[in-house]
Amino acid sequence: MTERIFEDRTAVVTGGGRGIGRAICQMLAERGARVAVNFERNQQAADETISMIAGQAERAMAVQADVSESAAVDRMMRAVREQLGPIDFLINNAGIATTTSHHDLKYEDWRRMFDINVDGPFLTTWAVKDEMIERQFGRIVNVSSLAGIKIKPDMIHYATTKAALISFTRHCAQAFAPFNVRVNCVAPGLTDTDITRNGNLELVDQLIAVTPMKRMAEPAEIASVVKFLLSDDSSFVTGQTVPACGGRC
Repeated sequence: MTERIFEDRTAVVTGGGRGIGRAICQMLAERGARVAVNFERNQQAADETISMIAGQAERAMAVQADVSESAAVDRMMRAVREQLGPIDFLINNAGIATTTSHHDLKYEDWRRMFDINVDGPFLTTWAVKDEMIERQFGRIVNVSSLAGIKIKPDMIHYATTKAALISFTRHCAQAFAPFNVRVNCVAPGLTDTDITRNGNLELVDQLIAVTPMKRMAEPAEIASVVKFLLSDDSSFVTGQTVPACGGRC
């Protein structure tokens, strides 16, 4: 039987409708948390996640917001507080990724990547940090990528945002540490999600071939790292980035 270690905790998971985000929502629900599943456009996917966790979570809700828009983020957090209570956990999972050579990379591509992948975590963190500091409790986990650590010449814009998220994690962790607010990061390698399966399968095979474990991660394996970083098992861990990459670091 799964220990319900997150009972009486409210969690917001951005991009919680599919893939790693859905697996994180399932992990939280199985352990008794109240779960807010954020989505931007795909409400059907968010509703499917809610249906999957309905029998496990104390309470759950789907909540729409484009995390790159400040007003939308503020509305989302107000709705969560009204329905689920004060926010204890924030998991910044929403993000976008594209592969583009430097010949084709345009400023608008760069700007949109930063809007979602960097501005989004900033806005959501700033929307909850003060209440966490006031209550002397908070746990924030940012989902970066192995691309934030390894060189990706055809993903300059994406990789740069993920490296920025790692730095954001470190700096917030130091600033918030005196208030019992821990901030950590997970950097997944290739993970078996819809986005991966619908992408460049030749590239996927190449990445699997250079991964020592010779496979992709399952979303639940990434969620298990998030569980550790949210739980008291990591009570003396903050400002860290944990690669989950099958040895391809």
